[in-house]
Amino acid sequence: MRQLYIGGSWTASASDESIEVVNPATEEVIDHVPAGSPDDVESAVAAARRAFPSWSRTAPAERGKLLAAAAELLRQRADDVAAAIATDMGSPLGFALKVQTLMPAGVLASFAQLAESHPREQRVGSSLVVKEPIGVVAAITPWNYPLHQIVCKVGAALAAGCTVVLKPSEVAPLAAYELAGILDEVGLPPGVFNLVSGRGPVVGEAMAAHPEVDMVSFTGSTAAGRRVAALAAETVKRVALELGGKSANVILPDADLKLAVKVGVANCFVNAGQTCSAWTRMIVHRDQYDEAVRLAVEAARGYTVGDPFDESTRIGPLVSQVQRDRVIRYINRGQEEGARLVAGGTERPHERGFYVEPTVFAGVEPGMAIEQEEIFGPVLSVIPYTTEDQAVSIANGTRYGLAGAVWAGTEERALALARRLRTGQVAVNGGRFNPLAPFGGYKQSGVGRELGEYGLEEYLEIKSLQL
Repeated sequence: MRQLYIGGSWTASASDESIEVVNPATEEVIDHVPAGSPDDVESAVAAARRAFPSWSRTAPAERGKLLAAAAELLRQRADDVAAAIATDMGSPLGFALKVQTLMPAGVLASFAQLAESHPREQRVGSSLVVKEPIGVVAAITPWNYPLHQIVCKVGAALAAGCTVVLKPSEVAPLAAYELAGILDEVGLPPGVFNLVSGRGPVVGEAMAAHPEVDMVSFTGSTAAGRRVAALAAETVKRVALELGGKSANVILPDADLKLAVKVGVANCFVNAGQTCSAWTRMIVHRDQYDEAVRLAVEAARGYTVGDPFDESTRIGPLVSQVQRDRVIRYINRGQEEGARLVAGGTERPHERGFYVEPTVFAGVEPGMAIEQEEIFGPVLSVIPYTTEDQAVSIANGTRYGLAGAVWAGTEERALALARRLRTGQVAVNGGRFNPLAPFGGYKQSGVGRELGEYGLEEYLEIKSLQL
């Protein structure tokens, strides 16, 4: 069984319990990680607290140098890390390499640069405003992008001068262990980064409630985020939350319909639909609705479901049996509420593995569960509208506001509608994801931002020196 990483050393957990790591494509147990305990959290937080004074005073250039070295080592080991992610999480290998591994390496390198270049002082009248690292950070991360979500938090926190205790998802923890080994190898000082594996109700809650933790950064479900925020409030610590989404893809009548549908389907199904920012609601004018549904079904049928290590696979398994059961329940509920299943469904495409066919619903109306709730699987809802105001109302009509897209005949028209969406990111006419731009949401999609300079700012306190 693997160990915890505390105070610069690999160490046994205080708990004798272990957690099985399951390959979702084969349903076989491939590894075990410690279940972790509140005592482990206590040890890790103490190590991070001891390391904070020295690390926070370390020259930003030196912090950046260590992060740059880690980013380079991650690039060198990208094939192995991607294989680990494809194995314990189920992403197709090509996606696991390009998006799940090399993109985080680039993000880590960007934080290496920001460690030195981000301004920390500003004169405001007769005052000097300085920005200082907030302290010990508890980072609690999910399984769907198991390395990227870690790097978004750990890279920013370390660049800012904070120390970190990380709890990766126990469902897909192998990438976290790969990163811990890299940070150890590049010579990160003991206690600056610590890893405690375990379950959220035990390890995660102990971290969120710990009085010596200055900030909690959490990515996961909105329900779990509310619990983290409530626990953190007891000690009045800063909380950053990156939560759920039910993002809208609004296609205006003068847009390139074929392109908008093709890209929209791809965005919805990427990572087997296990993406918080996926465009799971396609909102199309009634005059083009039937054609959009036809194009979506045609596109969905081009997505091969299979082994993550097969080059022809475009959709791998869902991460677990629990996740597959959840998605199947939503597909059944969509049909019960009167939506029309036009592609995919509940049948198993393979005897083994937690697979779900790419699924498309037509006849979806605002207010249906599949239109309102985050499914976290390859399920697309196509929704008609009549007026532009109605399209905006539907797009803004959920409790979420994480991402979205707008397609129009001109950039000017697309931008005008994008400004009306209550969401943290909007892709305009196919604009690509920018890992240097701020990522986060409105409403119940979260609090705070990740990535780039905005992500770094989350880990800094502001002090005013009156001169």
